[in-house]
Amino acid sequence: MSRRRVVVTGLGCVTPLGAGVEATWDGLIHGRSGVATISSFDVGDLPTKIAAECRSFCSEDHFSVVEAKKLDRFTQFSLVSAKQALEDSGLLNSTYEPERVGVITGTGIGGIIELEAQDHVLMSRGPTRVSPFFIPKMMANAMSGQISIKYGFQGTNFVTASACASASHAIAMAVRCIQFDEADVVLSGGAEASITQLALSGFSALKALSRRNDNPQAASRPFDRDRDGFVMGEGCAILILEERERALRRGARVYAEVLGYGSTADAFHITAPREDGLGPARAIGLALRDGRLEPSQVDYVNAHGTSTEYNDVVETRAIKKVFGDHSRKLAISSTKSMIGHLLGAAGAVGSVAAILSIFRGVVHPTLNLENADPECDLDYVPGEARERRVRYAISNSLGFGGHNVCLAFGPP
Repeated sequence: MSRRRVVVTGLGCVTPLGAGVEATWDGLIHGRSGVATISSFDVGDLPTKIAAECRSFCSEDHFSVVEAKKLDRFTQFSLVSAKQALEDSGLLNSTYEPERVGVITGTGIGGIIELEAQDHVLMSRGPTRVSPFFIPKMMANAMSGQISIKYGFQGTNFVTASACASASHAIAMAVRCIQFDEADVVLSGGAEASITQLALSGFSALKALSRRNDNPQAASRPFDRDRDGFVMGEGCAILILEERERALRRGARVYAEVLGYGSTADAFHITAPREDGLGPARAIGLALRDGRLEPSQVDYVNAHGTSTEYNDVVETRAIKKVFGDHSRKLAISSTKSMIGHLLGAAGAVGSVAAILSIFRGVVHPTLNLENADPECDLDYVPGEARERRVRYAISNSLGFGGHNVCLAFGPP
């Protein structure tokens, strides 16, 4: 059985740079930072007081008071992004079978805002005052379930959870569903809304977060010698993935083709990567093999690029293992330098950046790369965006637990 081809026909997102793909892309291309002192709660004595919040997102602009009470923030992000992507694709104006449209999304943590809120209710007011909406708001699969309920999509529907690789795993599973004729269209991506006191405290205890509180916009600095940890972000990106011939028949605009993916495990440590980079290198190699690509054909890498001590060095080693001398010719950039680390949604936003780099022939910069780490000696596009023909691109996602995912994209 030959595999069917899969293309991207719609994009939607909510990020710290704004609501919508154009606002986010404009911010990335012009090197704007979405990082600032946290405004959604009192940072008190938290060692890290900065994050990349979606400050322009207002629930009241999209949901009634009654609706909002039933939806955690991460699910609100996913519904808004799905609406944008569907409008962008024109899918709802075409003929489709609801049973052949699926939703596969990813989140690393899920409804932690609701979890913390109801824990406070339990401790202060007792068990009988806990909200009946608590479980359906908190559960990770609320995002895919709510999208299918809103639009009546009856195809395969689930959520992946693999920390920072969640959205990339979701996209990979969506592609497989279409390739093997289990669906014609799948909405896929990831959402996260975990900028809370508990989450910040937990990541701070791991010493994973930047403490550059006095200069928030300079805090996320992937591949820079002076990096001191990642910056928490929040947001969502949703892609409309569609069987290629179907998309062409209905005259859809095609952004890119999803050519392949690779997925591996470090089998090493629950939070630290293997120092030799073998796990992510294997994932990249599998993605290229799956997409029938030679390393020399790849022009751009949307790096995981977290701005942590180990990740940036290990990812650089992995890229060198796969691409050899060609690694010096790659343009590599980290979206997290501007929007922070969206955890389970990171791979979805990184995929949008890779896709638009192909579609528009522009690569966004890595912000705050002022003094390169000697062990990070590739071209990370410092300073300004770069016009460049991008034939093929990959997007890397490396998550706690040793999860490594690479997605490969090609021209429409």
